[in-house]
Amino acid sequence: MRIAMIGTGYVGLVSGVCFSDFGHDVVCVDKDLRKVARLSAGEVPIYEPGLETLMEKNVAAGRLSFTADLAAAVDGAEAVFIAVGTPARRGDGHADLTYVMAAAEEIAAALTDYAVVVTKSTVPLGTNRKLRELIAKVRPEAEFDVASNPEFLREGAAIEDFMRPDRVVVGVESSRAAEVMAEIYRPLYLRDFPILTTGLESAEMIKYAANAFLAAKITFVNEVAGLCERTGADVKEVARGIGFDGRIGNKFLHAGPGYGGSCFPKDTAALARIGQDHAFPMRITETVMRVNDEVKLRMVEKLRDICGGAFNGKTVAVLGVTFKPNTDDMREAPSLTIVPALIGGGARVRVVDPQGRSEGEALLPGVTWEEDPYAAAEAADLVVILTEWNEFRALDLKKMAGAMRSPRMADLRNIYSARTARRAGFESYTGVGRGSAPQSLELKEE
Repeated sequence: MRIAMIGTGYVGLVSGVCFSDFGHDVVCVDKDLRKVARLSAGEVPIYEPGLETLMEKNVAAGRLSFTADLAAAVDGAEAVFIAVGTPARRGDGHADLTYVMAAAEEIAAALTDYAVVVTKSTVPLGTNRKLRELIAKVRPEAEFDVASNPEFLREGAAIEDFMRPDRVVVGVESSRAAEVMAEIYRPLYLRDFPILTTGLESAEMIKYAANAFLAAKITFVNEVAGLCERTGADVKEVARGIGFDGRIGNKFLHAGPGYGGSCFPKDTAALARIGQDHAFPMRITETVMRVNDEVKLRMVEKLRDICGGAFNGKTVAVLGVTFKPNTDDMREAPSLTIVPALIGGGARVRVVDPQGRSEGEALLPGVTWEEDPYAAAEAADLVVILTEWNEFRALDLKKMAGAMRSPRMADLRNIYSARTARRAGFESYTGVGRGSAPQSLELKEE
């Protein structure tokens, strides 16, 4: 099938490349001429493992191309995907649909034959109906359907998620549109991956409900971690114990410094706003947002306590600033709260991140960037593990502790343990939710 993908951001580019690998003829569209030129030259503007190789393969096969000419891409396309940004609107938390509506208007003007206009972008309930009204108004004679096809891609694992999804959600209102979408996803049908066909509003709601639930799960375990610190329980043991329950599951039960990224903060805010607009407050979601902000601030106070009550004059090595490993994305990352607090308190901050520097240099002014965690820790008073990159999971802790002025570790991802850190020469180790009793028991066993 011939597919036009409007937008070459994270979702659009990954989806376009993967659709072409399904065997479809895909044209990806972007208004940024320099970006189109880079993509056409084989340069991937985002960091996503495996994406560059897959893109190169399908460009070489003639199934994937890039252009700034939307009309040419839409001409003859059987499906036109809208995958443009829907950032949170400043002031009210609503998803900003400016780019979505602008794309729909251009698509309407460019339609030549029947096509399904598909929203990949995360959009509030009712948006697809508005798109249909807009396209019909611009081109009353146009033959088209709209469909909602939300994405569920994890940054750092997007290729695997697209090729082997937990489910594919397709919201449609006509059998013709359903047939087109079924053909697009035929390779997944043949391998028995779940394809859920729903109405438009249900598909829109599924995306928001899924992200809000996962954000709530993360925030719940982070709140439990705070109580564990007060009571002597160990959140890792607690999470493991409740995760064995099939009704709960063990995913998203890792305590840390709070969630961030491109989806959870934006989508929880949008869902809360949708609830307000419909006079049905989403009180759990609203609480999740507030508690997540408090978790990040609690991490700052944890670090301040380790430093004796003040950051002034301390040298702090921060390992990882992206919101999660295997991505260069820093949107709403905990580092954007924690690092400025360190600097604002008078600390000298050195940062190491395998992919975060490209965005981090502008977002974290005042830090010193290092390529090596041991160089960052040289003569430091504290090392903070903020992102669980694989590079930080097998550090030579003895070497690191030996290089520090005051060998203290704040492991905000619970990669190590007090026993491991103390044996390596650290005088103190602090995790998240690792209550006092397990820590003291570990040390006694030594």
